[in-house]
Amino acid sequence: MSKVDLKGKKVLVIGSGLSGVGSVHLLREVGALPVLLDENQKITQEDIRAKLAEEDRTETGIIAGKLPETLISELVLAVPSPAVPLDSPTMNRLRDHGIRIWSEIELAYNYAAGKLIAITGTNGKTTTTTLVGEIMKAYFSSVFVVGNIGYSYAGQARNTKDDSVTVAEISSFQLEAVENFHADVSAILNITPDHLNRHHTMECYVQMKENVTNHQTKNDTCVLNYDNAYTREFGRKCPAGVVFFSSHEKLENGLYLEGEEIFLAKEGQTVRLMNIHDMKLVGLCNVENVMAAIAISLAMKVPMETILRVIHDFKAVEHRIEFVATKKGVDYYNDSKGTNPDAAIQGIRAMTRPTWLIGGGYDKGSEYDEWIEAFDGKVRKLVLIGQTREKIAECARKHGFNDIQFEDTFEDALRFCTENAAEGEAVLLSPACASWDMFPNYEVRGKNFKNYVNHLED
Repeated sequence: MSKVDLKGKKVLVIGSGLSGVGSVHLLREVGALPVLLDENQKITQEDIRAKLAEEDRTETGIIAGKLPETLISELVLAVPSPAVPLDSPTMNRLRDHGIRIWSEIELAYNYAAGKLIAITGTNGKTTTTTLVGEIMKAYFSSVFVVGNIGYSYAGQARNTKDDSVTVAEISSFQLEAVENFHADVSAILNITPDHLNRHHTMECYVQMKENVTNHQTKNDTCVLNYDNAYTREFGRKCPAGVVFFSSHEKLENGLYLEGEEIFLAKEGQTVRLMNIHDMKLVGLCNVENVMAAIAISLAMKVPMETILRVIHDFKAVEHRIEFVATKKGVDYYNDSKGTNPDAAIQGIRAMTRPTWLIGGGYDKGSEYDEWIEAFDGKVRKLVLIGQTREKIAECARKHGFNDIQFEDTFEDALRFCTENAAEGEAVLLSPACASWDMFPNYEVRGKNFKNYVNHLED
């Protein structure tokens, strides 16, 4: 791939979060002229500048508020942060003026070196990316774990070398504006309805996920979930060599779960790899994440002995069906990363005790029927908060579930559960919704939950 030279060129970065700050740093390092725009009316130029690395502050233009019309004609490229919709008024203005638009991962890819593993899907991305990262670190000397996981790909791109391996968690938002982005190994873990307030249609959302395979060839690998209708169908047209995994079907080629054992079938040979109790992760969703991680790692030529050793020692990712503590005989689990119904279903399935479930939050346009149906006698009480509480309650009653409690604040919900849950039961934070109506992100929500639980009397 021929690289685009941005030296001496003026580039607009939109959004001063992690992605935007990383993009500014990369642009400055390669000699471009970055201009950082943040349209948040509550933020000042000084606030924006303070977010930048010290070496980036004096060489970066800062705009707080509206993009000046006079600047647009000077731009060669715009790099919106993932949170900026491509159909926003500012993005439409830029597009109308013929300004090229790249996502942060496209910008980063333009300057990165080495092998790239790109992992996407509605759920399971963070656990799988973290696990794959640990496996790569156990075998390769130069490994970077970046993307939607909390580390800017652009911020690390110039540190990569020809022998580096980059493991990237990639969201659908990041795949909206890619051109030459090319993963050596990609994975689409699953696709279920999510972010439809952003993508508008399921067809568009699916297309964004499939963009992770753009420019792949049969010499590359794409790992897909055989049990998911969207990814199974995509396997027919995927440009890369496909490796399937399944928790429900015995595959002739690929990884599959049979009973409590994971097997690898390849070229007429079947090999038992491990028992699911040989790992510290819990829940069927994590069995699927592990199978995907094995497939990805094998595509990277990592020895099976190394893969299984890392899996055996790997612990749950923070905020994903994370055991917090047992207090007065009640188990507490933090699944704040269950930000959509499908993810929250996995949280419920992992529970083995009568469960007090805290749900509700920001409305992303999701439907909750399958989540309610997954309660399957496990949910003792559904405690609802946030913007979606009425919508969820209506759905629950439609399915015959009436053990519902409304609370006004997150703390009220926690207090209600801790005062009423009995020994031998569990309290699970798995909201099936984003956190943005109450918290900046799911991490803050999860940390609040853990802090509250850890301060309870034993």
